[in-house]
Amino acid sequence: MGSGSIRRSAGALFRGVLSAAGAKPGTFSDVPTTFCASTASTDPSAATTATTALASGAAGNAGRTARNGFPVRTVAALAASGLLATPLLAGTAYADPKTPAPPRKMSQIGGDRLGTPGVQVAPRPGAPKLPGPDALTARSWIVSDAASGKVLAAKNPHWKLAPASTLKMLFADTVMPKFPKNQKYTVKPTDLAGMGAGSSLVGIKENLTYTVHDLWLGVFLRSGNDAVHTLSAMNGGTEATVAEMQKHAKELNANDTHVVTPDGYDAPGQVSSAYDLSLFARSGLHNADFREYCSTASAQFPGDKGKDGKRASFGIQNTNRLLSGDYDIKPYPGIAGVKNGSTTNAGSTFTGVAQRGDRKLLVTVMNPEKKEHNEAYKEAAKLLDWGFAAADKVEPVGRLVGPRSEDDGTGAAKGGKNGHGSTQAALNSTDSSAGAWTALGITGGALVLLGVVAMAVHRRWPLPELVRGRRPRK
Repeated sequence: MGSGSIRRSAGALFRGVLSAAGAKPGTFSDVPTTFCASTASTDPSAATTATTALASGAAGNAGRTARNGFPVRTVAALAASGLLATPLLAGTAYADPKTPAPPRKMSQIGGDRLGTPGVQVAPRPGAPKLPGPDALTARSWIVSDAASGKVLAAKNPHWKLAPASTLKMLFADTVMPKFPKNQKYTVKPTDLAGMGAGSSLVGIKENLTYTVHDLWLGVFLRSGNDAVHTLSAMNGGTEATVAEMQKHAKELNANDTHVVTPDGYDAPGQVSSAYDLSLFARSGLHNADFREYCSTASAQFPGDKGKDGKRASFGIQNTNRLLSGDYDIKPYPGIAGVKNGSTTNAGSTFTGVAQRGDRKLLVTVMNPEKKEHNEAYKEAAKLLDWGFAAADKVEPVGRLVGPRSEDDGTGAAKGGKNGHGSTQAALNSTDSSAGAWTALGITGGALVLLGVVAMAVHRRWPLPELVRGRRPRK
């Protein structure tokens, strides 16, 4: 296979994408981890993270404890007093006793209950029980119907937390429509300047030429900050890209999000929420190219030129372990993306989308307190299992809103040529019949109106075939 070729499983809607045949588990890192050398926590209520110890490669007890969120002085004190227990060193489950509490007041976009701290779920008789706190340890999570936007259950979904590389979903949704896949770009040395220490990289080299297709494979499969910075350079620079991302977040009603870096690298003040990350994924999935990249399990990426002047290539695998699998976790049935991440301040974050039958679910998990290997994916899988079993047996506790052009969140009706109006009551409604979106199908690329619910007309976002069977490109 040549540069940019992709391996995918054939099949229709959302069929699970497996990793390349013969791939050995553990060949690729489980998540692209970035250790921030100098920035403070973006969560104002969190204890200061020992980033200095991490950046300097602190080893032994202090280094391990620092990764779990202790301040440097606490690490030193524990090390000196011998309180660093053996089970902790072995990497067993551990909950930081200084875990911050969620704010008492959070955004109510999508429904009043979504702004209430704690787990929100409204089971009907016969509904399966939601996994308990020992199984779902994330500080924030949300599971929703990707098509209708109904939120089936959530925990602190509007808590503003560091997003890590899941913020790349907003980057992709903002920048991807601007450049055709076959456009070529020669990387300048300045394009790769300014990346944070320890950034996840796909391996882009200066003075070499890449297609936009190559760069997006680097963003989604390897979470490459070098690919993000290259695309940002094409887009007018990092500062301009960040401004566009913030503007697009506002248009999507993602009001919990403050963008500082385009790649999600830890930076003071950079936050998002499980709710907003789900909005980014839902918006991005309308783009066929976005769907292709986020559901690609493995691909070939262009490397250096040989003595004969020809470019070599090397294999890359998606670090989304619900898509590609790992030694301790299998690919999730029906998974089709979308993005994972991990940084010092954010812990592990993940947004995923999967389908069973006609049901498509979105799940976002942020910062599990249980620090076991692949924990974010395991908790996301538990939420998806529960969601598919409970979808028709729970009352929604809120909904994912549409873009500001339809749901502005201010209480003012938004009208237009198509008469798509919205009010704050509809935006915050938890009633599945109020403000319901009309189903749309896709025929020859045209949106076909299938029905209208209630008196107000609202679009139900179409989620077309998210994983199309494709042969590897040669």
